Amino acid sequence: MGEHEEREKIIGWFVGRLPGDWFAARPVFRMDRDEILLVGEIDSPTFEDSDSDAVKAAAIESKVDGFRKATRRRRIEIAKEAERLFERKVSWGVACGGDEYLFATLAAPAMTRLRMDERRVLDTLIDAGVARSRSEALAWCVRLVGANESEWLSNLDQALEAVRQARSHGPAV
Repeated sequence: MGEHEEREKIIGWFVGRLPGDWFAARPVFRMDRDEILLVGEIDSPTFEDSDSDAVKAAAIESKVDGFRKATRRRRIEIAKEAERLFERKVSWGVACGGDEYLFATLAAPAMTRLRMDERRVLDTLIDAGVARSRSEALAWCVRLVGANESEWLSNLDQALEAVRQARSHGPAV
């Protein structure tokens, strides 16, 4: 089964399994080789024009926490079943009030071999107090590239999807 077909199967499975009253619309699915992350939109609290930013922030935090606690048992059941079926960790999050709140997500190890100049970059970040370890420094670098090159990464993802589509329509091997 191709990557696209597997993604569609996973999304379909969750769409069929999730309680219909949890989210305002179909959740957004993000997947990689290790994890399936579902982020669903929940209704924002109702505010008065006179409500301060502090009131709004506390209300949204309370709404998110309430959803998390109220759905915990069922989310765990669904995640365990999906993890057996799809051999990936399942993580959850919600969007509320224009922000995204992720619950526990997977931190997967990534091994790499670095030359001295590359290690020096990581060690400089440690010496400057930006990171506590090479692992944390490397994660910081990856987040920085992701934040500053999001358009380029999005274009690259689209190009890869076009390649997957072309391969799926090519001759059978």
